Amino acid sequence: MEVKGKIIAVLPEISGTSKAGNPWKKREYVLETLENYPKKVHFDFFGERADQYPLNVGDTITLSFDIESREYNGRWFTGIRGWKAEKADAAMAGMPVPPAQPIPASAYPGAGAPAAPQAPAPFPGGDGTEDLPF
Repeated sequence: MEVKGKIIAVLPEISGTSKAGNPWKKREYVLETLENYPKKVHFDFFGERADQYPLNVGDTITLSFDIESREYNGRWFTGIRGWKAEKADAAMAGMPVPPAQPIPASAYPGAGAPAAPQAPAPFPGGDGTEDLPF
């Protein structure tokens, strides 16, 4: 899934050691969508992706993510786990820009020809002698 938005908060990095003795870390962010009615979305990058996608407040990104739910002590928790973030500036940098070319005047309708005066159209259904259209 994907969502586009602007980073409005960068939360402190969380790290620890798993039961197996492996170190882990997680970076959390809050994104505000670019819609008429913006929504705030809390997401994180886990493991090596935490360092792979450093984000700052004010960055406009397209986030690719998965939604995960898990049960703990009889309660369910849902999280958004990011797996890729593309900054808007980087996405635009790879797009080709066509060269600017002037548009000839002949491309516009009526260019170069004087406009012909038009007589006002008579009111439909009337003989044109009345002041009121009804």
